[in-house]
Amino acid sequence: MPSIPSQVQTMTQPLLLASTSPFRKALLDKFQYPFETANPNTDESSFSGESAEALVQRLAEQKAKACENNYPEHLIIGSDQVCVINGKIIGKPHTVENACLQLKAASGQIVTFYTGLCLYNAKTGQSDVICEPFHVHFRQLTEQEIKRYIEREMPLYCAGSFMCEGLGIALFNKLEGRDPNTLIGLPLIALREMLEKQGIHIL
Repeated sequence: MPSIPSQVQTMTQPLLLASTSPFRKALLDKFQYPFETANPNTDESSFSGESAEALVQRLAEQKAKACENNYPEHLIIGSDQVCVINGKIIGKPHTVENACLQLKAASGQIVTFYTGLCLYNAKTGQSDVICEPFHVHFRQLTEQEIKRYIEREMPLYCAGSFMCEGLGIALFNKLEGRDPNTLIGLPLIALREMLEKQGIHIL
């Protein structure tokens, strides 16, 4: 009989990604570990005076816990991300006009992305929550470059108005952070550490 893969032998709880983002799913696929996905359907509004770090951690945990009734046996992964330019939290642009304004504001600046990550154990009710920062050094961009980039990639549902895994890499001078996956929306290094605490070993 064929041998059973070690990851199946050591699996303790099923894994759920509380997100319908194709980008986060593609990132988690890198682990080559079985998981399901679900839509957390949460309100992502910020509280008055809430810091970027506090916001993403709260929403990451909120998204994970939103799925617990339907997945009471699972380890649930929640994640949320915001972009901060000159101390101001920037969300998804949704329109071409807003995307132009965001990239103009980012031009020549160091833009920080804060990604909240939560691993919630629905069986025990315990949460492991962190905020992982990542810094993007934008080069000076011309108005033509901004317009051409938006026309070609249409990053209207990406915080900060770019997709670093695509043509967006042409907007930067430097990327600075522990884990490049953080910038796309799921800090895999930190997630591996969390999973190991729960007895799930990727390798």
